[in-house]
Amino acid sequence: MQDVGTLYIVATPIGNLEDITQRALRILKDVDVIAAEDTRHSQKLLQQYEISTKLISLHDHNEAQRGKQLVERMRNGENVALISDAGTPLISDPGYTLVNYCRDAGVKVVPIPGACAAITALCAAGLATDKFIFEGFLPVKQQAKEHALSRLIKQTATTIFYESPRRIEDTVSMISEVLGADRQLVVAKELTKTFETFYADEAQNVLSWLQRDPNHQRGEFVLMVAGVENEESDIPEEAESLLLLLCDSLPLKKAAAIVATHYTVKKNALYQRGLALQGKD
Repeated sequence: MQDVGTLYIVATPIGNLEDITQRALRILKDVDVIAAEDTRHSQKLLQQYEISTKLISLHDHNEAQRGKQLVERMRNGENVALISDAGTPLISDPGYTLVNYCRDAGVKVVPIPGACAAITALCAAGLATDKFIFEGFLPVKQQAKEHALSRLIKQTATTIFYESPRRIEDTVSMISEVLGADRQLVVAKELTKTFETFYADEAQNVLSWLQRDPNHQRGEFVLMVAGVENEESDIPEEAESLLLLLCDSLPLKKAAAIVATHYTVKKNALYQRGLALQGKD
């Protein structure tokens, strides 16, 4: 019985062509065919490393048909590498359908890790990294975009988006409106390239920065939104009990001020917690 081939999910550089692993280069040389989102774009990478493996296209418009063809080739013993235009395949890029075809057909899928724009941006952004959410691209239509952003009003984790140059100004403007002009943002553009840029400020100031110079809106963007501070988690149970006790004879605002001094907890956090405990939030 003929051995079944393997699908390799190969991460490629997001800008600087040196950001590729030795394992990735070996796999790209050894497989029978490379499925690429844009063969003309990927050819530059292969030429850089003198890789002559055959390239075929696999993108959003042909993935269903091409995926079935590739699975059949792997069932007949061929090995296939999947790459995107940049970074890790399937992260806001094609490949989901192909991977599922392989899983259903019993074809082994092996990830070859490497660059990913979202993680590259986050690690240098200066925002919280203990918990984060990747949302990919926001909806294009205004109402859908506003709805998606409204879900972040109380989000405590850092949220990561990808955004195109033609929509970055509109997106930041809407973030300022929906999440507040003072919400902390970090914009990362042209990652690992010559003009790599990080700009961190409040939403209203990031918008002004984008509008100040047309060059600030050029390139591919990673947009990171700081989460809101989870103040309630720092309130001890004893503080809540005292707050409720004092509220029997004092206004909530006064009670919160007293408890804040006694337990070294933020007064506003206690006030908001008091509203919630009283069922007024």
